[in-house]
Amino acid sequence: MHRSVQRVRYPPFEHYNTEPDKIPLVEVILESENVPPPEFKLGSENSWMVEWRKEAEGDGRMPIIRTEVTRDVLPFLMRTRNGWYIEPDPIHSLARRMIFPSVAILSISLILHALEPALIELLGGFAEIIYSPIRIGPLDYPLLILVSFPVFIMPIIARIFANLRDIRRQEEYISRPIGSPQMIIGEMGPKSIEISEFAPPNGFTANRCRIQVGVAVPERRAILESANRSEAGQPAPGMSTALPERRISTADEHGTGVGESLPMTVSRGRILLLEPMRVQDSGPWVKADSGRIVLEGPENSWPGSIYSAMIAVHWEIVVEGVTDSGMRVKWVKPLIVENREDVSLDELPVRSGRIEG
Repeated sequence: MHRSVQRVRYPPFEHYNTEPDKIPLVEVILESENVPPPEFKLGSENSWMVEWRKEAEGDGRMPIIRTEVTRDVLPFLMRTRNGWYIEPDPIHSLARRMIFPSVAILSISLILHALEPALIELLGGFAEIIYSPIRIGPLDYPLLILVSFPVFIMPIIARIFANLRDIRRQEEYISRPIGSPQMIIGEMGPKSIEISEFAPPNGFTANRCRIQVGVAVPERRAILESANRSEAGQPAPGMSTALPERRISTADEHGTGVGESLPMTVSRGRILLLEPMRVQDSGPWVKADSGRIVLEGPENSWPGSIYSAMIAVHWEIVVEGVTDSGMRVKWVKPLIVENREDVSLDELPVRSGRIEG
């Protein structure tokens, strides 16, 4: 039985307003029949961090979890990060940016309406013009509220419209699925990967491709074991109760970002929207030609492919393009990359868990 130490401070769904050093560091001793990878540390002690190292003196008080260590892609990643995915409608991002100004406008209107008597006395006729009610049927409605409320609901309407367009695109793909590209991977060096032959399928035009690497969300079971909690009890801090039966996305299974990470999806078949890894780095985009392609890896040095319940380092190739109907899609293929010695990053590259960025 091999023992090693895993230390993780994984970013939450939205990390922008979170102070990493205020979040407890999850530290466990991993027992496995398989040999652990070479030691690596990504990030710093007072920030987001993922570390896998040998057991040292004084580590005996850490909780022990028993799980498989493998270089084969985990089943849930093969289900959620393999094959074709549509690009979400850009209106999703626009609707999210509209939320703050629309709420601010409505709040200011309500405050001004509450101060109506004082402002009319202070400003006189000018204030009376602003506060003039508008009669609709038998009732009078404040002018400010009639102007601000439509602005307030615009993000909701935009989000509904974007979801309907996404559903239409998913239905289009389901009715006319695309075959997989023909790709032969040649030499794989420490910093680059050669694609010796690439042929896109009929109905798809490839524009660009690149390599991505990231750390997947830890398994819910491993987090609960590290916190000495059971599934039937109170969830660990920052986690929701488990969803029944079907895993919608990695965030849903983990219990964070429920209902937020993915726009509306169809209820049948696999998920056709690619959820981002919250810890993710990538190489530069390269034009996708039909012949030989050389993809450069990320500028930072990363560990190779290694998977466990707590830490899963995942590599993949992403090909972006459009279908003959003009729908923007991407094709994702997992990679198995050799492990490297002495890998260390001063800062962990993190991003939002929202699919629309």
